[in-house]
Amino acid sequence: MELRSGDVTLRPIHRRDRAAWGRLRAANAAWLAPWEATPPAGTLPPPSFPAMVRELRQQARLGQSMPFVVEHRRRMAGQLTVAGMSWGSLRSGTIGYWVDQRLAGRGITPTAVAMTTDHCFGPVGLHRVEINIRPENVASLRVVEKLGFRDEGLRRGYLHIDGAWRDHRTFALTAEEAPDGLLARWLAARGDAPAPS
Repeated sequence: MELRSGDVTLRPIHRRDRAAWGRLRAANAAWLAPWEATPPAGTLPPPSFPAMVRELRQQARLGQSMPFVVEHRRRMAGQLTVAGMSWGSLRSGTIGYWVDQRLAGRGITPTAVAMTTDHCFGPVGLHRVEINIRPENVASLRVVEKLGFRDEGLRRGYLHIDGAWRDHRTFALTAEEAPDGLLARWLAARGDAPAPS
């Protein structure tokens, strides 16, 4: 399955993405280090790329996550995952993402998040989507501000990042808060006509 709007495409992650993903991660190591989850001391190191893809795809089959590669003009630009998907009376998921520093500020991440949120609220059937951001991450704070996510407050020591437990602010939207679609609202705010998905 692919989601597309203009130059931005979301598609499933594959094992064949290993080389491109590795190059992109290496080029962005310093850019991503302050924001990326790290294993606490005494736990297993991050998995290899094939193991990560295998685990993400298994979680996707179980309805627990939706992992995507973000492409800009058909070139890999980053990654976006809806994780921690819960069903029953909660119907919620958490969006996490990263994008190539060279492409930051071009509207790629807000477009990707808006498309994903619409997909979550529509065909997938979630009711709530949240994004958790370190208070110092100004670029990500701009993404949720542009898209109208509601600030729900601070979570102390929420996630292990860059060697320590870091606070995060939680932002959320429910399906009722974007009845006409988040992507249409975002594109209208930019002065763009909505593009077909």
